[in-house]
Amino acid sequence: MDKLLILAGALLIIGLIVWWFFGKRKTEVVAATLQGDKQIVEIVVDGGYKPSVIELERGISTDIIFTRKDTSACFEEIVLPDFGVRTHLPVGKPYTITVEPKESGEYKYSCGMNMFFGKVIVK
Repeated sequence: MDKLLILAGALLIIGLIVWWFFGKRKTEVVAATLQGDKQIVEIVVDGGYKPSVIELERGISTDIIFTRKDTSACFEEIVLPDFGVRTHLPVGKPYTITVEPKESGEYKYSCGMNMFFGKVIVK
């Protein structure tokens, strides 16, 4: 009987781990706002990227403003490989990265350790 309870508990824990890391989560897509001749979008870095999916218009210069609240080493760096960006994010200060989205498509970004991800959708 004890072995059965231990097995059931282990399976429950495994199921929760799988759900936590691989389960679908509702993702909010936030569109950049146009201010003058630039698009502006703000992302808070705190246990992940909020929002993790942003939408930009093609052909308009964009300022992505990252504000890092999370002090863990994983979030020290932001990498947007398709835009040629790999840079350090300071804690507690807004940091602006300017990109020129020339092609429509979906582009991934991540922390420097490639553990946390986000997506840029260019329309």
